[in-house]
Amino acid sequence: MANELKPFSAPAKLNLFLHVTGRRADGYHLLQSVFRFIDYGDTVWIAVREDGLIRRLEDIPGVPEERDLTIRAARLLKEATGCGLGADIRLDKQLPMGGGLGGGSSDAATVLLALNRMWKLDLNRQRLQELALRLGADVPVFVFGQTAFAEGVGDILKPIALPVAWYVVLVPPIGVSTADVFAAPELTRNTAPLKIADFLSGAGRNDLQPVVETRYPEVARHLAWLGKFGDARMTGSGACVFLAMPDEIQAQAVLRKLPPDMHGFVARGLDRHPLFDFAS
Repeated sequence: MANELKPFSAPAKLNLFLHVTGRRADGYHLLQSVFRFIDYGDTVWIAVREDGLIRRLEDIPGVPEERDLTIRAARLLKEATGCGLGADIRLDKQLPMGGGLGGGSSDAATVLLALNRMWKLDLNRQRLQELALRLGADVPVFVFGQTAFAEGVGDILKPIALPVAWYVVLVPPIGVSTADVFAAPELTRNTAPLKIADFLSGAGRNDLQPVVETRYPEVARHLAWLGKFGDARMTGSGACVFLAMPDEIQAQAVLRKLPPDMHGFVARGLDRHPLFDFAS
């Protein structure tokens, strides 16, 4: 009933800055950010089924099937297109949950992109982004597939060119609740919008970082250590933190100094998603 499983990359993202510029009447926060993919992430294995079933081949602890974004993405795409085919899906998880690296969102986008090709649907990128938004605010940027300057609720995306960079990423042993951070009364919600040129000149910060540092001492500890080597920042709502370096040698040199009770990795910035060509 099913063909051979094939692997597809689901890269992590970093928010190189994240400003909260306001709040809509419906409660959604208005944001500005730059999303950059890195060459580190999950792998989604997918096989096409002829019988129309969408099956998860392995359980994920703490994630029931109805909440699994890979399964939800496949079902949404099938429902939206009326496709008669199905899929077997297995996830090799590297990215931490609650880490700010976009793992679940990236997994969902990879399913949309991969099945768009495997099911021969030929949906364009804009249509896939519309479907992606129904799965979560960060999913469309992975379908967009390029380094992006994001505005609105994260749904207004413009491509942006950045220099080559390597990143030291630290992974504190905790998860951060995005909802709790955005609900925090002390969160700054009125940062003045900046232009792309401002960001390229070095402006920008993560408005969520002070809230998380206060509430999650482990994040503050990792930021303090990484900050000894440069402008360390938190990605998304945390918990992961990162530092940009001009080359791999310098990045690896920092990582080698990591204390034994901290975990991290080095990754290269990607200009395009590995599955960018799966949509037009």
